[in-house]
Amino acid sequence: MPSLDTLLAGLAKERATGALRVGRAGTVYLDDGRITYMTCAQVPGAERLLAAGGRVPESALRRLQADGGTERLLEEGRVTLGELQYCVLGAVLDAAFFLLPVTGARPRFRPGEGHWLGGRWYFDVPGLVRECARRRARLAETWPRADLDTSPVRAARRMPGQSVTLSDVQWEVAIGADGEATPLELAKRLGRSGYAVLLAVRRLAAAGLIVAAAETEPLPRRVKRLDVARHRADATAGGPLGPVVTGDPTDIELLLRLRKALEELT
Repeated sequence: MPSLDTLLAGLAKERATGALRVGRAGTVYLDDGRITYMTCAQVPGAERLLAAGGRVPESALRRLQADGGTERLLEEGRVTLGELQYCVLGAVLDAAFFLLPVTGARPRFRPGEGHWLGGRWYFDVPGLVRECARRRARLAETWPRADLDTSPVRAARRMPGQSVTLSDVQWEVAIGADGEATPLELAKRLGRSGYAVLLAVRRLAAAGLIVAAAETEPLPRRVKRLDVARHRADATAGGPLGPVVTGDPTDIELLLRLRKALEELT
């Protein structure tokens, strides 16, 4: 069976419009051969990200999905076009990262089916594949062990070092790691990007702050006081989630570069 990216390349060549359902793993939505949205069962979608960020209640999103869709959402002024596009970009990149490697499923294409958040922005298959490869390489560089990606994680009982600075995502992961949830389960619970949580877990593991729940920790020779400086870019305070942009492909590239730069800072 052809890989998912090969199937999508074929649909792009045929300029197909509809939804490619990849079993229960997720769905890829296309318009005239261009990807407009992607979902993956393993990670939160744009709706969950918007709700968790305090921008739009989930009840309001369900109402808007059935009545007016994206146009109504923007008309009500709950989010700007740029904020919505930035959120959709994050959800699509997240879904692509976990959906494209899926094997064994029998994809089915449903012509004409669309997603209520799609249609304003477009993504090309080669670009998504390149971004997924970059993200995999970044995970490996941060912490080479992939076992933490699928194992329940918990905070280390003894914190090495004297002080540490955590990003907002790392803080939420550190206090949410209860030894029962895997990183992707934490992402759903927190309403955070699955990839962002994986990256945070690996960074915390590299710093000795997160371990697999079943791992036995050696006691350090010296235990020093831990000062945690929490830096949070609080989207719920009314600040924008991203720059004001349009659905032009050059804006998508701009947002990709912006997300990459933000990852480097956190």
